[in-house]
Amino acid sequence: MRPISRVIPPAALGVAAALLLTGCLGSSDSGSGDQDSNRNADAKKVELVIGANSVKGGKNSAGATFTSDVLIPKFVEAQKAKGVDVTVRFEGDGSDDEVYKQKLALSLSNKAGPDLMNMDGIWVGEFAQAGYVKPLTDTVGDAAKVDDWDGWKQIPDSVQQLGSFEGKRYGVPAGTDGRVLYFNKKLFAQAGLPADWQPKSWDDILAAGQKLKTLSGVTPIQINGGTAMGEATSMQGVLPLLVGTGAAINTDGKWLGNTAQTRQVLEFYQKIYGSGLGDPVLQREAKGRDKSFAEFAANKIGILLEGDYFWRSVVEPKEGVAKMADRDTAVGYALIPASKPGAGVKGQDFVSMSGGGVVAINPNTKFPQQAWELLQFMNSAEMVEAGLNGAAKITQRTDVNAKVLAGDPMLNFVATKVLPLTQYRPGLAEYPKISAALQQATADVIGGKSPADAAKAYQTAVESAAGGKDKVTSN
Repeated sequence: MRPISRVIPPAALGVAAALLLTGCLGSSDSGSGDQDSNRNADAKKVELVIGANSVKGGKNSAGATFTSDVLIPKFVEAQKAKGVDVTVRFEGDGSDDEVYKQKLALSLSNKAGPDLMNMDGIWVGEFAQAGYVKPLTDTVGDAAKVDDWDGWKQIPDSVQQLGSFEGKRYGVPAGTDGRVLYFNKKLFAQAGLPADWQPKSWDDILAAGQKLKTLSGVTPIQINGGTAMGEATSMQGVLPLLVGTGAAINTDGKWLGNTAQTRQVLEFYQKIYGSGLGDPVLQREAKGRDKSFAEFAANKIGILLEGDYFWRSVVEPKEGVAKMADRDTAVGYALIPASKPGAGVKGQDFVSMSGGGVVAINPNTKFPQQAWELLQFMNSAEMVEAGLNGAAKITQRTDVNAKVLAGDPMLNFVATKVLPLTQYRPGLAEYPKISAALQQATADVIGGKSPADAAKAYQTAVESAAGGKDKVTSN
């Protein structure tokens, strides 16, 4: 088991402990998680708690409202019809994500916490290594019961990665997203580029960039880089490019260091930002990403790598933060190509990265069988669709996506074309430091350092973050 200090920094212990003592961290304290998984299976009076980092009127308000006002009453009603008196309480929080994570980790380390817990998918591996969550088959105690749930057939294998660690399912994905290349069709038309553009290699992207470079006042390509953009550099830049070289940031327990693939990605950044195809100043500004959104909406950026969030929340014509009244006709989107055809992970021609949440069962719950029933219920097609409240948003379920995204070609494109080939970040404690090292490597290249030198510095940083050379690959 991983020591708790790897999950909970000492500075967070005092705050989290105080919150735990005041009852803010759940109520499923039941002793050892090694108890019989069938404990209380026949109980006619059941109490369950759903925990999430959301609160009515505050952070993620819509999710908290749906859970409290729709999901819980519906589940209680369904259980009553079966002769079971169930009380379900929603335990919301409105903390910064990292603070919430520490609260949840401390609670679980004390064998307390909510029976069902919403968490970022990137926490799953770390919590699993610490022993805070267990495979669903262990908690529920019947592999067939878990594996035979019909909901799995509606969640693509690629998306199931979000709630999995080392080949085992720890929870059910609770929605996801995907990344694509957006392009401005008006600028493309001016540059003589096709409206149905779909690059098949990085060279195709660069070639389009060269044509866009002929347009006055236009930045041809924007791919997030540098440290100012933080995790956006990793998710909308380095990681999609890395999987396009056939490499994952972590494979078989080893982190990717100074390898040919890493250098290839950094060389691509150099080709963009060292030749005038991208704006290096934008990568150093504190609000550079926001500025890139505004510039794209103002027809000043030709190609932009972003997630579906950009389509539905940034350039959305009515409520977007950088509204584009003509979004539906002026914004094109394409799959992110591998460096060359067939060079991506699993021999893929196209690649993507995704994120999202997961709902897991507390292994210490007093009611594991009923918790599993609730987990299935909340991930049923009916409840997943109801949780959208009429909004067009990508869910974990293909059947729901087919229904609710039928009127939005872009989101349907992500659901049907991107999700089957996407990848997820490794949910390991070291990842944030590895990600920061990736961001610094791109900053070095954008600032003028050679890809080779930036990769060497990156190797040193990764070895430090991972705990030694033996945990890092290089070639």
